Amino acid sequence: MSRSTQTELLDNDDIPFEDIKQNMKELDFINRWLGGHSITLSGVQKILSASKTTGKPIRICEAGCGGGDNLLAIDKWCVKNNISVHLTGIDKKKECIDFAKEKTADTRYTWIVSDYQQVNFFHQKPDIIFSSLFCHHFSDDALVLMMQWMHDNCRMGFFVNDLHRNFFAYYSIKWLTKLLSNSYLVKNDAPLSVRRGFKRKEWETIMQRAGIKSCSVEWKWAFRWLITATS
Repeated sequence: MSRSTQTELLDNDDIPFEDIKQNMKELDFINRWLGGHSITLSGVQKILSASKTTGKPIRICEAGCGGGDNLLAIDKWCVKNNISVHLTGIDKKKECIDFAKEKTADTRYTWIVSDYQQVNFFHQKPDIIFSSLFCHHFSDDALVLMMQWMHDNCRMGFFVNDLHRNFFAYYSIKWLTKLLSNSYLVKNDAPLSVRRGFKRKEWETIMQRAGIKSCSVEWKWAFRWLITATS
């Protein structure tokens, strides 16, 4: 199965807000029950364990944050483990940021409506930058630039949580969403996302092209990759 270049419906600019909300609710459910959030937490833990903390709040930023569910999962884990944290979510869709804001008004969160490439951390870099189910929206050439941006803008390290392109994963999510989903976006985009996912060698090549020398590429259930780079 070669990597698809077909555009997902969610990448269009004319999707009604209520449809986006339904899509994000179902994606959060999928992330919770298929282990997506646990992989994100593994990335955070791996970078923290390899880095020296200063006693100040850990600053964590997500590029392509969608409805903010990953950041909420990280916040919950940090509270449980007595870790002070400040969380930043970046997404170019205002509707996604509005949906994220509905869930929390906490001052420990910063929400930014922007293309991630336009965001500059002049005063204080995040300790950790990550993306989850975001990278498969981009071409390999664009991903090289994204990895360089993450590397240049983080203090401790960055990680990527994204999909493994696999026939079984493709047909499984295709039939599960057909039977269980109420979102036409999820029904179309979830299987397409798998077709836009990656093989291990592709990630290794992308990181090499980006000049990222210290990184790991780990396969995770269910059909995910965790790519971690420390500074």
